Amino acid sequence: MKDDLRARYGEERLPRYTSYPTAPQFSDATGHEAYGTWLASLPAETSTSLYLHVPFCRSMCWYCGCHTTITQRDAPIVDYLDVLRREIGLVAERLTGPLPVRHVHFGGGTPTIMEPSELLGLMALMRQKFSLSEETEIAVEIDPRTLTKTMTKTLGEAGVTRASLGVQSFDPVVQKAINRIQSFEQTARATNGLREAGVHGINFDLIYGLPHQTVASCVDTVRKSIELRPERFSVFGYAHIPTFKKHQRKIDEAALPDGAARYEQAEAIAEALDEAGYRRIGLDHYALPEDTMVQAQVDGVLHRNFQGYTTDPSDVLIGFGASAIGRLTQGYAQNEVVLGRYAERISRGELATAKGYALTADDRLRADLIERVMCDFKVDVAQVCGRHGVAPETILQSIPRLRMLEGDGVIRLDGSVLSVNDDTRFLVRSVASAFDAYLGQSGRTHSRAV
Repeated sequence: MKDDLRARYGEERLPRYTSYPTAPQFSDATGHEAYGTWLASLPAETSTSLYLHVPFCRSMCWYCGCHTTITQRDAPIVDYLDVLRREIGLVAERLTGPLPVRHVHFGGGTPTIMEPSELLGLMALMRQKFSLSEETEIAVEIDPRTLTKTMTKTLGEAGVTRASLGVQSFDPVVQKAINRIQSFEQTARATNGLREAGVHGINFDLIYGLPHQTVASCVDTVRKSIELRPERFSVFGYAHIPTFKKHQRKIDEAALPDGAARYEQAEAIAEALDEAGYRRIGLDHYALPEDTMVQAQVDGVLHRNFQGYTTDPSDVLIGFGASAIGRLTQGYAQNEVVLGRYAERISRGELATAKGYALTADDRLRADLIERVMCDFKVDVAQVCGRHGVAPETILQSIPRLRMLEGDGVIRLDGSVLSVNDDTRFLVRSVASAFDAYLGQSGRTHSRAV
């Protein structure tokens, strides 16, 4: 039965639903002026998260789907950080006051590529412009290959509480095929150093579906990783989209595993992590039983944003930096992707917003339904519709795909309660897509459902 379902749904190209509507629906009709108005209307007590994008790396990993620039020189990074600081000031000027911040996330690229003094300066600026507290979670993405002892110590001094380390695979054959040579020793040195510096929330990023990857090599990577006992794992399927990311053309497509092999790899990783005592969170995250993410899932308050699954319940996410996306109560706003255009907009004293999306009432309803499906594998459609003042029949009777999914044994419908069956949870993106009113309209190619 699973083989039949994989054949029917697994090759579908679907969003990961870290937002709804997804980024391909954004347009330049929502620009910097609208974003400025949205910022100015935020009440001073609005719970907020901040995302800072640092789009630089020392070398290109061929699987990468991020917006990043390769540089061996520090000057472009220094110049960029100066623009980033100016953008923080421009945004703060439009707010009614320092918003309370629950979460700060440095993403990339490789944020720790900056000088330690630059990181401390950015944290000082954010504490000046926003209201950070001792409870504010501060997270950073790290490439263990370039992490220095000085930066490790600085991360602790800056109050960083969580670090996400790119691991992907310890298989040397796979590493060569994706242009990312990284030893276990480098990863262990970074992990142990971070803990000594006081950064105790460690996450490892793993990827399956890479060239030359096998079930055995995936399991071996997990076994090596759990020797270091990170608190969380994020496990993603490689999205091969060479038309969108040209550097992915360096990957030999003939060496990529097919859909059935990808599924076997994902399940083998899940089984190995389960045996090691980790709890599965949603589609692709894992955490130790005592982790706050596990409790959030138990309590039904897990959320999903551009960084994946999160315990962050903030109403607003403000994005800083080139290509950064923010979400306000009114909708989404994305900055200019090209570094030069981003810097030019900021130099003119404008917000760097290039495009965005103003949410409709129907968008908010569908976003709520999709988030609950992705987080809980279950949603009470009537309950969610009630929060939005919509009759559940409006949704349930207008989506024939739900009946198809039910007939194929992917979901159960008990009145208004939709549940993804335990043995078909790997198709949760296919279920979530049933509520997506825009699917297939953008022409953008997404990753495979399995």
